[in-house]
Amino acid sequence: MNITKLGHCCMVIEEAGVRIMTDPGAYSTLQDEARNIDYIFITHEHQDHFHLESLKVVLKNNPKAKIVTNRGVGKLLEKEGIGYELLEDKQSKTVSGVLLEGFGEKHAVIYQDFGQVQNTGYFIANRFFYPGDAFYNPGKPVEILALPVAGPWLKISEVIDYAKLLKPKICFPVHDGMLKYLGPTRGVTTKYLSESGIEFRDAIEGAVFSF
Repeated sequence: MNITKLGHCCMVIEEAGVRIMTDPGAYSTLQDEARNIDYIFITHEHQDHFHLESLKVVLKNNPKAKIVTNRGVGKLLEKEGIGYELLEDKQSKTVSGVLLEGFGEKHAVIYQDFGQVQNTGYFIANRFFYPGDAFYNPGKPVEILALPVAGPWLKISEVIDYAKLLKPKICFPVHDGMLKYLGPTRGVTTKYLSESGIEFRDAIEGAVFSF
């Protein structure tokens, strides 16, 4: 499995020849350069994950790409005449031998009901889990975790506790495109996760990992 972080929560995951992009949002731009994308997974409708202008560029550059998302995002796509496939909580599908699963239903709480939209995390090939904007436990072993580290819905103690709960072998930071300085989300996370036997790999825009 190869994973390229394009920025914030936009990644390209390649497994068994299938190339999946996640969340081409307003806080990243490298998605405009991506090619040969088979699927675009969108976790929820907030603009840092679902940015219509960016999505249209990606679709123009990857005309065969299929969007996979939930009903919340789907309603917005329908207004634009853009097709999609549903993959929601506890649902799964297999493409080219790669298992794709959806987990979770709600965005984490920001304040009261502000921003409370449908959020679907995605599990790929029984190895990689990206929860979107939620600390959702898929209830199965996670080898590689895309770990949200910043935002109005979390604090760093929750980030660390979430990773310790899931106990991945490796995790790397996402949801950090709004940060001017990355250090505060890296040092303490690295320290306490390493003490729990979890490898925390730093990841900036353009970082490429092979697992």
